[in-house]
Amino acid sequence: VPDRDVQALYYDILYPQQMLDYLDSESDAYAQIVRYLYHAVSMLDFGNPDQFGDTVRAARDFLQTEFYGAYCTPQKATTVCIGHTHIDCAWLWTLRQTKEKVQRSFATVLELMKRYPEYRFMSSQPLLYRDLKEEAPVLYEEVKARVREGRWEPEGAMWVEADCNLTSGESLVRQILFGKRFFREEFGVNSRILWLPDVFGYSAALPQILKKSGVDWFVTSKISWNDTNQMPYDTFLWRGIDGTGIYTYFLTAQRDNGQPTVRHTTYVGKTDAQMISGTYKRYRQKNLNSEALLTFGFGDGGGGPTAEHLELLRRGAKGIPGSPNAAIGSAGEFLSRLEREIAGNPLLPTWQGELYLEFHRGTYTTQANNKRNNRQCELLYQNAELLACIDYALNGTPFPQNDLRKGWTILLTNQFHDIIPGSSIREVYAQSDRDYAEARSIGEGLASRVKKRIVASLGREEGYVVFNPHGFRTEGLVQVNGRTVLTPPVAPKGYTVVRQFRTDNRIRVDGRTVETDRYRVLFDEAWQIASLYDKENDREVLKSGGVGNELRLYADYPDSYDAWEWQAYSRDAYQVVTAVASADTVEDGVRRGIRIVRPFGASSVTQTVWFYDRMGRIDFETVVDWHERHQMLKAAFPVDVQSGRATFEIQFGTIER
Repeated sequence: VPDRDVQALYYDILYPQQMLDYLDSESDAYAQIVRYLYHAVSMLDFGNPDQFGDTVRAARDFLQTEFYGAYCTPQKATTVCIGHTHIDCAWLWTLRQTKEKVQRSFATVLELMKRYPEYRFMSSQPLLYRDLKEEAPVLYEEVKARVREGRWEPEGAMWVEADCNLTSGESLVRQILFGKRFFREEFGVNSRILWLPDVFGYSAALPQILKKSGVDWFVTSKISWNDTNQMPYDTFLWRGIDGTGIYTYFLTAQRDNGQPTVRHTTYVGKTDAQMISGTYKRYRQKNLNSEALLTFGFGDGGGGPTAEHLELLRRGAKGIPGSPNAAIGSAGEFLSRLEREIAGNPLLPTWQGELYLEFHRGTYTTQANNKRNNRQCELLYQNAELLACIDYALNGTPFPQNDLRKGWTILLTNQFHDIIPGSSIREVYAQSDRDYAEARSIGEGLASRVKKRIVASLGREEGYVVFNPHGFRTEGLVQVNGRTVLTPPVAPKGYTVVRQFRTDNRIRVDGRTVETDRYRVLFDEAWQIASLYDKENDREVLKSGGVGNELRLYADYPDSYDAWEWQAYSRDAYQVVTAVASADTVEDGVRRGIRIVRPFGASSVTQTVWFYDRMGRIDFETVVDWHERHQMLKAAFPVDVQSGRATFEIQFGTIER
């Protein structure tokens, strides 16, 4: 049981004492703090236990009157502090364990709010609130009461803090749709902030998606972790691929040790004097405003703020010379003030394009099965919804909203930024496999039922019903009776009855040479592509001396986080997989190919190179039986094109890099 007077004096002394770690020892602020603290400590009688309490109270009175009262005054700069706990929905723990973390963390917040009436707290991710509602309804009602009081801020826009590069455009839209809808229905809150402090990079499609969804601000801190280039701004207008702009704020929390600032900032802040100062010191757009934002509280695994955080804030709020003011606030109010400062301000900088995180690059190739499940289910649910709309238009069948919402909720949950990138523990992926199996069962069952109703509405017309899920008129490859056939063109988002498919091909295979109407391809003795001649453009596609579809093994020894990182040195040296166990010609309806089996180490690669005529495409269908460690397998195509830029597909468009 603490002695409240002694505890209070401890914090009275602690905050200014922490300032001495970064203040210039020859400055007036440093000298004044030492003078006041020396006098207060000198008043304590450590030798007489009976008198000690009285001297503690006397020292407290002195500091409150002379130091915090007469000496301190509001400072121009302010670090606005928001109670927060970052809770990874899964990482070193499972989704199931997160449900317990939420209860413990939020219960702590509620208890501290009883003791500290000034305390305000924000938390994102509707999934966490849904879990609390299901697991601890009494606690949930207390949270709702604090929201009504304005002390608890449910904000963040997305269902979870989702990955923004591996997910589809439709998934990003659904993340915001599901997230904003939950906050509105449960709390009456219109979420205006996309809150993603810990996500591994941000697509250039996001600004447009956010603006169309009624989101006005984007907040992160992760780009400060870049290992190569430092972002030049902390407050700016971020323009996406269509020119849409969204206001953006980077969290700048770091400790001030009296040295120049560093690039790395955190979303798991503290309220000690060093971080109150360092957060404002690191903020670069001081020509726009005199406030910086700090989120404080233990996080990643939850926990949130503690009594010490709040006690230190009470001292930092006094306006000690040499420290910014420390003020408790909310994200929404802070950004609204900042918005008024930057609206129409010519000093507001602009960033065009993606916010690429130069870190954690290995997460694009880790846990490939999880990524594959996500992509297949994304396509399944988009197609199922399209078919359901057609069924409604044709037959008046009620729209299957509940099934679609249940399946999409499973997908959105597993797009959390430590699940889909492959950065979680093994148990997380055992669960996600089960989740995707459930989502697939719901989606495939729905699609199958709807297709049957659509086909039944066509009457007794004979043929195959072919659906085109794309937004453009196109022909397509489908499987009929175990063979790949080519359909005639089908209307966008439409269907037609096909009585006859193209089922043959005119591809010529002569030894190691394959010829289509568009290409002439020559394989070398290792069954790599030695020449790829484009008849239409009358030119060789590959660089002189290079080979196409060259399988390369690179060393993969990251300096940390085996599943997360990929080091630049890995580009410098590689081995080429040239061994061939077999190479056979294969036939499949409108396509013909070469199936090549390559052993290496304890692994093997089976590649079928499929050729088509009248289609201008070559497919490389690759299955890898992988048993290697600390090696990365890549396929190289050194084309004879001189360019410093390339165009890459992203959600709802493309971007040059």
